[in-house]
Amino acid sequence: MLIAMAGLPGVGKSAIAEAVGRALSAPVVSVDPIEAAMWRAGVARSQPTGLAAYVVAETVADGVLALGQSAIVDAVNAVDAARGQWRSLAARHGVRMAFVEVVCSDPAVHRRRLESRSRGIEGFAEPTWDAVERLRTQFVPWADHRLVLDTVNDLSSNVETALGFLSATV
Repeated sequence: MLIAMAGLPGVGKSAIAEAVGRALSAPVVSVDPIEAAMWRAGVARSQPTGLAAYVVAETVADGVLALGQSAIVDAVNAVDAARGQWRSLAARHGVRMAFVEVVCSDPAVHRRRLESRSRGIEGFAEPTWDAVERLRTQFVPWADHRLVLDTVNDLSSNVETALGFLSATV
């Protein structure tokens, strides 16, 4: 199965992705550390490293799926082109595709989480609240079937819901 996490920065999608990955023994391929690695390697930030990070994540997930394992992609996935990339990858491997959108329905909680987090990704500055608000306006409405998790609920409940959804995804 290919699982694509989606949601704005700071909503908690990485925490859910990691917990689901542990439960399923599935690797999590995260776009942000890939992009940061490109910058550390000397690729200029003026280059389209965000797009490149998605392409690298696709390549890594492709290799995992080729081994017959499930993979979880952790990315914003705000636009249909990104979502289509994962649909195509799953189709190429003939595996189930599941989208999990993570939201935080309480803007104050979301902002507090974003502004207080430090993921320790070398060379990767956390986005500002203004940047997240701009990204929110660019988020394309969903056409895909997906699970929506709200992180005002506790992590264990969200993980349990996600695992139930994933086991039922055909």
